[in-house]
Amino acid sequence: MSKNKNNFINVNNSRETDQIEVMKKIADEAHCPFCEENLRLYHKNPILKEGEFWLATKNQWPYKHTKHHMLLIYKKHATKLSELESAAGSELFSMIKELEKEFKFEGGGFAMRFGDTDFSAGTVNHLHVQLVVPDAMAKDFEPVKIKLGLQWERRI
Repeated sequence: MSKNKNNFINVNNSRETDQIEVMKKIADEAHCPFCEENLRLYHKNPILKEGEFWLATKNQWPYKHTKHHMLLIYKKHATKLSELESAAGSELFSMIKELEKEFKFEGGGFAMRFGDTDFSAGTVNHLHVQLVVPDAMAKDFEPVKIKLGLQWERRI
């Protein structure tokens, strides 16, 4: 397996220069950066909400043209939807509704990637949700795009 991809990280899917450097360090450590015991080693933003199954935080590397970009991270290590506990879905939607109300989202979307990061385009192979509110009123606004699938020519 490539040093840029292991069971927990796929550096090839990183977007930002400083993100690539952090992901390379995590790859060297060979542990999951989204598991609770490791999260605070790398993720510098505070936890906004925490439930039995999920925690919510602001994305350390938000997508361009976003007003809000949050991560909802499954608290147990899982990579596939089939590994989620049934009650986790209900809690996820409740947490998203709370965030929508608290941050007064005008509109947005969310996406969850799962499985092999060459297919999902995820950087971290741990179930998490990207909750995105575009900054649609910004002068330089462009639509926010969420990628699925690895661009093979971009391998680091």
